[in-house]
Formats: sequence, C-alpha cells, structure tokens
Amino acid sequence: MMDKRPDITIVVPCYNEEAVLRLFHAELERIRALMAGASFEIILVDDGSQDNTLPILKELHQADPAVRYLSFSRNFGKEAALLAGLEAARGAYVAVMDADLQDPPALLPEMYQTVLSGNYDCAATRRVSRKGEPLIRSIFARVFYRLMSGISDARIVDGARDFRLMSRKMTDAILSLKEYNRFSKGIYSWVGFRTRWFEYENTERAAGVTKWSFRQLLLYSIDGITAFSTSPLIFASLAGIILCLVAFVMICVVVVKTILWGDPVAGYPSLMSVVLFIGGIQLFSVGILGNYLAKTYLETKNRPLYIITESSDG
Repeated sequence: MMDKRPDITIVVPCYNEEAVLRLFHAELERIRALMAGASFEIILVDDGSQDNTLPILKELHQADPAVRYLSFSRNFGKEAALLAGLEAARGAYVAVMDADLQDPPALLPEMYQTVLSGNYDCAATRRVSRKGEPLIRSIFARVFYRLMSGISDARIVDGARDFRLMSRKMTDAILSLKEYNRFSKGIYSWVGFRTRWFEYENTERAAGVTKWSFRQLLLYSIDGITAFSTSPLIFASLAGIILCLVAFVMICVVVVKTILWGDPVAGYPSLMSVVLFIGGIQLFSVGILGNYLAKTYLETKNRPLYIITESSDG
C-alpha cells in the first residue's frame, strides 16, 4: 500500500472483464507516463465476476504498486462498485471510468489540467455519436435523457458517461448522499459543481462483450426516473382526475339520452373497452405507487450496498 496520498485515484468497476483488463492497464500505463508529474492509484472493483477477473486483478496488483483491488462477495451491480471505489479512494482528485476502453484514457491529461486549474470541479465526458450501437437502444437513450431533463432536478446531458474526473470536494459531496437506490448520473448532476464537458465519438469495446442488455438498461432508466422525480406520481393523479371527469360526462350523456329520447344503454363491446381501459390505468397507477413504495422499503431495511470479501489492503 502506498503511504503518500496520490494525486489521482482512478476507480474502475469490473464485472467479467478478463478479456480487456490487461489491455486497459497497458493503456493506462501509457497515459500515466505522459502525466509523469502526477502520482496515481488505481482501484479495480471486482463486482462478483464469474470469470478470471479477480486473479487478473491480483496479478496487476503484484506487478504495479499503484493498483489496488476490492472483491465483492457477489454481483451487487455497477452502482455499488462505483460507491465502494469512491469510498476507498484517497486521491486529491478522483476519476471514474469503465475497463472496456470505451472511455478513452487519452482524455485524462486534459481533464486533469482542467480540474487542477481550479476553474472547474469536474471534467465530464459525453458521446456525440452512437455509432455501432443498436438503433432501438439509441432512440430509447435519447428519449430517456430528454425525459429526465424535463421531469427532474437532475439535468443529465445527452450522451453523458460515468467517465469523469472530480475534485475531492465534489467526491465528498457525492459520498455524503447515503441513499440505497443510487443512480450515479443523476447524483453527479444533483450535487452540482462547475463541470466542463469533453466530447468524443463513440468507440467499440476493446475486447469482451457488454454486460448491459436492453432490459437491464430499461430497468436502470426507470430506477433513474423514480430516484430523481415524483412526476410519475403526479401523472397517476392527473390520469385519475381526467378519467373521473370523462366518466361524469358520459354518465350525463347516458342519462340525458335515456330521459329525452328513451335510448337504451347499448354497446356491450364499448362498455368492456371502457372498463378495460380504466382498469389498465388503475393497474398502471398502482404499479407506479408500488415502485416508489418498494424503494422506500429497501431504504428502510438499511442493508449495506455491498460486501467485500477480499482486497489488496488485507
């Protein structure tokens, strides 16, 4: 373990990344050589990987004294891995990035100089293109960013990545948020601080395959919306009010038609359609309420976000 406080800590969550870890470390070594005036520590967090990720982390730790590792007892998710790395970080500045090299380490020197100048507390990155990404995923991602910006206090820039370098002040502010249901992109925005954005073209993984399916990304986006906005609850309330008004108007129409013209109340199919529609709205609203209730339930249990079974610190 290094005794001197490093200038920069780089936090890297890892889940089944055996194919890319050595490539990532080699590229990071190249960038560190260009930043000879800055000292580094690299915290690699094994998020319960099922492959040879952990043995490779141990190998990198033995070969490079700047490398530290943490290993979870099981897969707790990327958010937990990010939090564990931030809590273990000792650097004056803290960077967060992925191991797959889709976050270009070549940006680190300029990002560091930006924050070191004192004019910014955070140097963050965003993709300006989604080349190579499935079309449906790109469309949903853009819709999500616009929706989040419109209904929440967290202004998330379109294409924003977790890859960023932050001052210790901003890092400590993020760590002060103790919520169980974490959505880092929203947290970065919510805490504020002066941020400069670095843009880059989308790049493919250097090796291995993505761990995020469309379903996982969809659930993650729902977590983000419910974590930083109560607008879905307002929508459920408005839907209930509107349906009550529509039902009242329809009752008046039926009564008037029956009294004035003696029209029978006809239309079994239309009646069933209305019943199913209203029932669907009710179930949808109950689902929204249930989602918020579930998050409250998880918060009150006060369970740890992760369990570490092994680390380079002993």
